Amino acid sequence: MKAPLFWSNPKDAPGWQARLLSPLSALYARTTAKRVARPGYKAGVPVICVGNINAGGTGKTPTTIALAQHLTERGYTPHVVSRGYGGRLEGPVRVDERKHSADEVGDEPLLIAAFTPVWVAKDRAAGVRQAEAAGADVILLDDGMQNPSVEKDLTVIVVDAWRGFGNGRVIPGGPLREPVSAGMARGDILISIGDTRAQDRFEANWAGLVSVSHVKAELKPLPTGLDWQGQNVMAFAGIGHPEKFFQTLTGLGANLLRTEALKDHQPLSVPLMKRLEVEALALGAQMVTTEKDAVRLPRAFRMKVVTLPVRLDIADWAPIDGHLGRLGLV
Repeated sequence: MKAPLFWSNPKDAPGWQARLLSPLSALYARTTAKRVARPGYKAGVPVICVGNINAGGTGKTPTTIALAQHLTERGYTPHVVSRGYGGRLEGPVRVDERKHSADEVGDEPLLIAAFTPVWVAKDRAAGVRQAEAAGADVILLDDGMQNPSVEKDLTVIVVDAWRGFGNGRVIPGGPLREPVSAGMARGDILISIGDTRAQDRFEANWAGLVSVSHVKAELKPLPTGLDWQGQNVMAFAGIGHPEKFFQTLTGLGANLLRTEALKDHQPLSVPLMKRLEVEALALGAQMVTTEKDAVRLPRAFRMKVVTLPVRLDIADWAPIDGHLGRLGLV
């Protein structure tokens, strides 16, 4: 579903649509509050949830990867448990990059599996049990902040710094799964992702509601060996906010001749890719996409499309390490 434009309105002027829908938003918030209050499975190892208050993409996957790498560097064996959005396997199943496809396990688990073991399970508690049995000494729960099936020892809330919490209203009147205050009450760390301008905007609009440790981070592209300056590019992306990917390419100096914003997790069918290939050839442009999209590419197109990888840059890990220390992980 494409987010309604009024979801992006300022919180002090949410729009008449949000006000009209406020009874439904209140019902949605009450339903979420009742659901998250149910007790869940208590794992024998620390469980760190990487979630969000907003519906849609906020940067949970790069945050999960960054945390997995951080823990691995300190000698731990983190496993990720994911619902496997977009995949058909019920699980629990350990993701195997050589065997599984995005159609089976979802694109995000395939991407994360390049960094640390990943389990896909529609039943998250069953996935956590399997990860424990396989030797995990810490579990990263990818998404699931509003899912009560597993008890969390640490909850990391991820937010896009530029968008913040939208108009501050709960679905359907706004983009939130629950009120900001309710999410903060169950969270421990807030990671806002964006450049300096975006972080300043977030501070101006939302700092007063942040009642947990606040960490600023930015997604930065990795070197690809390709000189982007002046490179003619046709970029496509099926992520939460494709325009951010296009802006990154522009910032690297690429000449974007054509962009195609796909739906989040949209299958990259052969007919779609053939159309994009024909258009790119006509423009004399190189096809470029994101890492998350690349795992969904048909095999015949994997050598034809350049992937631009990005990693989450967290300048100050001290607040996060403080919480990890509380769990005995530092």
